[in-house]
Amino acid sequence: MKQDIISLANKKVGDIDLDEAIFGIDVRGDLMARTVNWQLAKRRAGTHKTKGRSEVNGTKAKPFRQKGTGRARQGSKYVTQMRGGGVVFGPLVRDHSNSLPKKVRRLALKSAISAKQKEGKLVIIDSAAMKGPKTRELAKQLEKLGWGRALVIDGEQVDENFAKAAANIIGIDVLPSGGANVYDILRRDTLVITQAGVDKLMERLK
Repeated sequence: MKQDIISLANKKVGDIDLDEAIFGIDVRGDLMARTVNWQLAKRRAGTHKTKGRSEVNGTKAKPFRQKGTGRARQGSKYVTQMRGGGVVFGPLVRDHSNSLPKKVRRLALKSAISAKQKEGKLVIIDSAAMKGPKTRELAKQLEKLGWGRALVIDGEQVDENFAKAAANIIGIDVLPSGGANVYDILRRDTLVITQAGVDKLMERLK
């Protein structure tokens, strides 16, 4: 599968042969959905917590006498039906993450990349590097390229100047090849991969 390689100046500088086993497979939406749910579940802190009736601090005395008040008898001020009492079946601190097989995650990542390729939203560039961290300069280049909201995947390491310049531009994410994931690919309009990034992804997903 041939794909043009362009520069940040939007000029064709060559072409590259992409592996169809990674960039041209049948898109599995079900696996991508499972992987996105897995990723988002891992991000959850799980620190939400409410107090049960045994955890509410205060007096243990009866709120009022047993008989003669005309009210229903109560043994504690902190039962769940009283104001200021405990919460019934409230959230507890827990881990929301779940397990997902590596084969499923790998196939989902291939599907996400292939989906961008089939939509014509996969761009291969020669490199994502700048002489200095100039946001204005990069913003002008991106406007000419017309990528919109884009994810840029570089090789093993990201160019520091490019990353700093892109950090101030809304809708542009920059990741090393090891950080490529289904959620970030799908949430952006355009997937941009450097030549070094293509080599690393092909090595990772073979």
